[in-house]
Amino acid sequence: MKFILGTKQNMTQIFDEAGLVHPVTVLLAGPLTVTAVKTVDKDGYNAVQVGYGARAEKNITKPVRGQMKGGNYAYLREFLTDGTTTFAIGDKIDLSTFANGDKVTVSSTSKGKGFQGVVKRHGFHGGPRSHGQKHSEREPGSIGGAGRDGGRVAKGKRMAGRMGSDRITNKGLTIVKVNPETGEIFVRGAVAGRKGSLVEVRG
Repeated sequence: MKFILGTKQNMTQIFDEAGLVHPVTVLLAGPLTVTAVKTVDKDGYNAVQVGYGARAEKNITKPVRGQMKGGNYAYLREFLTDGTTTFAIGDKIDLSTFANGDKVTVSSTSKGKGFQGVVKRHGFHGGPRSHGQKHSEREPGSIGGAGRDGGRVAKGKRMAGRMGSDRITNKGLTIVKVNPETGEIFVRGAVAGRKGSLVEVRG
């Protein structure tokens, strides 16, 4: 199983050997340090815990510092394994496992939009721009909760609220280029999130 953590940098375009252009997202990935190994016998499942990035020791609580095995990592993440691969605490994981053309699954957190109305959040059309309207072009309209739902708002009703900051997973993305010297991965297509947000790449 292949996996790596990285941060989103920017989008650009690169050309392949055939002269075709590919829109790509640049990820600055690795290296990871193994901080714990979970096994079926001891923990009930096979997984490996890794640390990525760096932060000041004063900003890490003692319980979390104990999990980091002496490292001051910015992130701790766990990846499930099949039990056939062997990891040891302190092992380094880099981009050497990935190659051009690999199909990967990428997960990240989308940009936060704050509190938004129904037009922006759900694509409502709003009311008609005709005579008689007053400050109600972008209102949601009736939510129809009296007769059908007994005077309550039905679960899942599309209304205004916080938008964004969701975990987004894109499957089947293609790695166009891997640059181990600079630690960069060029993934074809868009990856959710702002610049500098954490990205998980799994092969």
